This record gives sequence, structure tokens and C-alpha cells, in this order.
Amino acid sequence: MARRVLVVDDEPQIRAVLVAYLRQEGYDVVEAATGADAIRLTVEVKPKPDLVLLDIGLPGVDGLDVLRQVRKTSDVYVILVTARADEVDKVIGLGVGADDYVTKPFSPREVVARVKAVLRRVRDEQPLPDDDVMRFDGVTIDEQRREVDVDGRQVSLSALEFDLLVALARSPGRVFSRTQLLEQVWGYDFFGDPRVVDVHIRGMRKALGDDATDPRVIGTVRGVGYKLLLEPRPS
Repeated sequence: MARRVLVVDDEPQIRAVLVAYLRQEGYDVVEAATGADAIRLTVEVKPKPDLVLLDIGLPGVDGLDVLRQVRKTSDVYVILVTARADEVDKVIGLGVGADDYVTKPFSPREVVARVKAVLRRVRDEQPLPDDDVMRFDGVTIDEQRREVDVDGRQVSLSALEFDLLVALARSPGRVFSRTQLLEQVWGYDFFGDPRVVDVHIRGMRKALGDDATDPRVIGTVRGVGYKLLLEPRPS
């Protein structure tokens, strides 16, 4: 079945170009011109999209508000589209849960390449054995069920936050640079800003209840990257 992409932009010409390029690549594409329609198509309509290409500058309910609403119930992949350079820092600073972003004006081919890079991560995933569970002091990560327990409490992570945690947990104590994490989680052909790693690390820490000033789970190595501080527990 073709992957479904939702294109959200209030400019018909931009929607038409993106829809044409994506359909040419074999994607099932739906489109929306407003934030309200974007939320409805993402949350309520089936089949749900695998990825949302979401313009920030929508009238009424803007793209960031749409993303906040969607993130309450869905971890669908989202690429934000912005028309202003100053919005890039806003997106990075807010940590609203986007997986990537592109700035206007853009090449439709570049946008398609980014969509492919994100969706390839889903396509390349292999089934995991039922016992593929990593146990640490106070933290359990179940890769098969994509669940994380902290001190007996199940926590909710976005898809990318979970993948980042797994990447770190597979080599506890090892320091990963942002580039290494981008390669493992986003893919080798990631186009965006490496600071997206910092945004998702912040989101992960918040969900895990991990204090960045006195971390127990994720440590920061200044000028280098991040590492998992937990010691593995025997199964």
C-alpha cells in the first residue's frame, strides 16, 4: 500500500506543485488548506497519513497550533514548512515535536527527498523478537511494543524520541555526536538542522522526568553530544 502524505498549505499553487511531485513518486496524497481540516484529516479520517507536510503560516489555526493538537493523540511524522527565517529559531526553541522543517522558497525535489528520508525509516524497520527488551535501573525499553517504563510508570514518547532513546540505549555509556544520532535515527540523507537533536532530547528528558541540570538518564557531553547514563540490568 502506498504511503499517505497530507499536504497542508493555504496557497493552492504550492499545494498543487507538491501534490504533483509526491504523486509522481507514488505517494497517496491528500491535501488541506486550513488548520482545522489538517487536524481532522490527521486525527479523524482513515486511513491516517504516514506523514504531514505542514505550513506554519496558515490563517486562523496556524501550523504550530495544528502540531500541538495533533501531538496530543498522534506521533505521525511531521515536516514543517516556514516562509520566514526567524521562524526557524522559533520552531527549534519551542520543541513542538516536528521531525524536520523546510524553508520557502524551496525546491519541490528537495521536499520530496526529505519526505522519502523520513518515511524510509519506517519502511526499513525489521520485526523484532518478542523478548527484545532493554532493562536498566528504573527504566525498561520494549522495542517490539515501543513502550518505555520509568520506575513502573509507562511514559509517552514521540516516534523520534523513542528512536533516539533506543539508539542511545543500545550502547550505554557511549557518547554520540549529533551527526551520529542524525545518521542512526533520521538517516544518512537528512537535510535539516542538527539542532533538531537537541529539541527531541529536551522532549525526551521532559517525558522521562530527567532533569538536565542533574540528569539520571541522558547525559550531555559539552561540545560532543549525548550518552545514556544508565547501567544495564541483567534480564
